[in-house]
Amino acid sequence: MFPIRYSKRACEDRKKIDEFLSTAKVGHLGLSDGEYPYVLPLNFCWHNGSIYFHGADAGRKIEVIHKNPNVCFTVCEEYGTIADPVPARTDTGYMSVMLFGRIERVEDSREMTEALQAMLDKHVPGYYGQPLSEQHVSRYRSSMGSAVAVFRIIPETLTAKDNPLPEEKRFYPGRTVYMDN
Repeated sequence: MFPIRYSKRACEDRKKIDEFLSTAKVGHLGLSDGEYPYVLPLNFCWHNGSIYFHGADAGRKIEVIHKNPNVCFTVCEEYGTIADPVPARTDTGYMSVMLFGRIERVEDSREMTEALQAMLDKHVPGYYGQPLSEQHVSRYRSSMGSAVAVFRIIPETLTAKDNPLPEEKRFYPGRTVYMDN
């Protein structure tokens, strides 16, 4: 869609991107209702080449999705500050992924259950002694009475940027430029 301007930071390593998306905890869903952007932080999982997340089946997010299913989803992890005696070379170690696509509500109970199980496996690995059942997913109601809604974002474009943090350049409180000369 839009090329990465600072191409030196572009990451094309699919294995690294998949691993990053499989472990990062929070992503930001960007929606547009035509007047203002609406961005929400979400827990998510990267499963079968798509982003999955869940939430209530009512509210502003649902209304905006119905108006415009085109979305942007970003994930970024900051690894620390890179110290350098040259101020212009002080930088941040990070990895980020940005994808654009269309959002769809998942209606198939098996796919919903698989996606929710993938989220549990990511966020609380090994906590539950048995897998999530389709019956549990279909019967669940929140404290406000709404059913769980699961959404899938199928990427149309995906770009990633990577700026590794060299350990020997990691800034820490107390480090000064005099230590690096």
